[in-house]
Amino acid sequence: MPGHRRQPSIELLEFIGVVKENGNEPPPVFTPLSYDYVLVAKLMNEGERHARKQREYIEQLQNKNFKVTKIINDNLVFYGIQAPKEIFQKYRYLLKISDACSGSSTDSNISLSTRIRIVHFIINHTQISTKENLRDLMKAKVFETRFCLHEKRKQKELKEEWARWTACFKGQPVTKVRDYFGEKVALYFLWLGWYTFLLILPAVIGILVFLYGLSYFNSSPLVQEVCESNTVMCPLCDNGCKVWKLSDTCSYAKLSLLFDNNGTVFFAMFMAIWTTLFMEFWKRHLASYVCEWRVTDWSESEEELILELVNNADCRPKMYKHSYLRTALVLICVIVMMLVIIGLTHFLVVFRVLVAGLLAKDFKSNLGSMLAGAVLHFIIITVMTKVNRIVALKLCKIEETRTFADTEKSFTVKMFTFQFFTYFCSLFYVAFFLGRINGHPGEYVRLAGQWRLEECHPSGCLTDLFIQMAIIMVLKQIISNMFEYFGPLFKKFLEKRKRQHKLQRKCATCYLKDDYPLKEGQELCENCKLRDWHTNYELTDVDSFSLFNEFLEMVIQFSFTTIFVAAFPLAPLFALLNNVIEIRLDAIKMVTLERRMVPKKTNTIGVWIDILEAIGVLAVIVNGLVIGVSSDFIPRLVYRYVYGPCVNGTAGVKDCMSGYINNTLSVASMADSRVKFDLDQMVTDGILATSCSYKDYRDTDFNITHQFWLILAVRFAFVILFEHVLVICKFIASWFIPPSPMNVKNDGLMDKFRRLQEDLKYFKPDSVCTP
Repeated sequence: MPGHRRQPSIELLEFIGVVKENGNEPPPVFTPLSYDYVLVAKLMNEGERHARKQREYIEQLQNKNFKVTKIINDNLVFYGIQAPKEIFQKYRYLLKISDACSGSSTDSNISLSTRIRIVHFIINHTQISTKENLRDLMKAKVFETRFCLHEKRKQKELKEEWARWTACFKGQPVTKVRDYFGEKVALYFLWLGWYTFLLILPAVIGILVFLYGLSYFNSSPLVQEVCESNTVMCPLCDNGCKVWKLSDTCSYAKLSLLFDNNGTVFFAMFMAIWTTLFMEFWKRHLASYVCEWRVTDWSESEEELILELVNNADCRPKMYKHSYLRTALVLICVIVMMLVIIGLTHFLVVFRVLVAGLLAKDFKSNLGSMLAGAVLHFIIITVMTKVNRIVALKLCKIEETRTFADTEKSFTVKMFTFQFFTYFCSLFYVAFFLGRINGHPGEYVRLAGQWRLEECHPSGCLTDLFIQMAIIMVLKQIISNMFEYFGPLFKKFLEKRKRQHKLQRKCATCYLKDDYPLKEGQELCENCKLRDWHTNYELTDVDSFSLFNEFLEMVIQFSFTTIFVAAFPLAPLFALLNNVIEIRLDAIKMVTLERRMVPKKTNTIGVWIDILEAIGVLAVIVNGLVIGVSSDFIPRLVYRYVYGPCVNGTAGVKDCMSGYINNTLSVASMADSRVKFDLDQMVTDGILATSCSYKDYRDTDFNITHQFWLILAVRFAFVILFEHVLVICKFIASWFIPPSPMNVKNDGLMDKFRRLQEDLKYFKPDSVCTP
């Protein structure tokens, strides 16, 4: 757009290296390819029913003045589809007179990405006499697949500037990505780039918090108390477990203090504010690019109407409708599905309890059950991801949404909800229930009256949560990236080996056409055309939800990075390292390993922004609960100022936390008739123990002490204070930072003013209609 002033927000993104733009250069003018779309079908006999449907569908396209070129290669039939000019002229005219699209660019040249989007809509809504559209015909195997073609010159440019591993630390050419893949893909990469850049600061602070815990790794009185203790602990299970010495778990105590220290409180508060700043500044960058691309006033519903009219001028719009019965049915199904996922969490708890009983005698802690539970949880996530997708799609069909955009929004909410419960139900159990409902000697809480629930280590329960998160988050990211990259790469390698030799040859004339724009109506020869189509056919298929999968993966990661960050301060670091790879991995996939994604127009990231806002609020609540309930931060605070050695000014005390571990333990005597441990269980190092300790605040009669109620009151007070302060800070930050820069608002205002001023020149008083 010549003379258009660039937004300062875009210049800032370019300065910090998130994007790489070309200044005020006008957007490139694309010379249309000889074909806009390709359909592929298996070669059939002319008399077959599928062959007749195939022929009828092609005739319907030809009736709309589409040019269809048929090329047969062995057992495959390729149909090259080229749309007539009138379709794009009609689209440009309707876009120009549309109120909601009045801010959009209406240049005489329509980009290839727009052409593909229009043709994609038309071929999907073209029906044969049986009222079957292309999706129905593909399900019936009348057509095998469909795809739009990669542009070799633009593909090469994107590969050199963006889709390669050596460009990991370079800015992304977001505008070029938008010109090739459409606004929807471009905004995904813009969001991912901004998210990755902002992860740098929390990653650094997370490392500092980790180093802070490491600084007194060996010198902490809490660790020394565990490592030098002669305290005999009660058996962790009923069968095969014996009493054990607290000093046997010295290493576990050291690990606990790495992730459960005073620094995690500060870090959780910082991440709550960081989440708000991330969202508010993202809205500003989004507004700047939407203004730069002139899609501020673009309306998805009106765009749908325009495309319907372009396809069929006599069509009737699909009306809005709502059914309370269908909505109630969907709601019931969603609740049932969530209960099933929670039921799987209960199954995971039972599994951990069983494994804990088998491994406790060897590990002297529940470390074995934690590792086994985390691996099983990962397997459940992998299986349930496929199940959740099927259920979410079925529920969307029940709803009968009006447009694909409505279906996509509904599917996104349902799928994310199911995935969130699948990922986090187990973590919520570990964070808030593990070790708090297991009872005490003589009155343990048991499953089916037989298996004891797990206990926390005397140094705290937060390490259990950290180990669970680390295994799931890191393992999931590594495995996902390996499948995402090496899957299409391996498929491409196999297809290359099977490719026929004759398709490798190319005539000299067509070779030159790759380096120069094609003139209107100019085409490749049939052999080179087939070679180009076959090359695109061999790439990995994409569908309407391919980008959704990338967004879902990153939003789940965002949840891990923010919600339980108090237990895993290194989560931002792992997320940062993953995202640096993820950006280039997704770029390489889309540009070189996958078929070209159908460009989609948009001016927002859709319902994802609402989900991210909800995650930000949930992060404040959960982190407050983790610190107040799961962490030993509050018990340590109460001990230091109420029960510790420094309270009465005791002389010669080296540290105010001395004796804390022993203070958190209660004693069960073997002389008590309620304690039913066997004699074999009470033998350690050949000595028969007369009593054992367990983590709780109880007296010798198993009654809860006053200290327990004081700690509980302080926990609740801290959680309320923590959440209210941070929520207020979030609202202040949200109010202080405008969601849209003033330059964007002023540019939009001036564009509307100039358009109204221009229309006023053609004003005729006599033409005004009176009611």
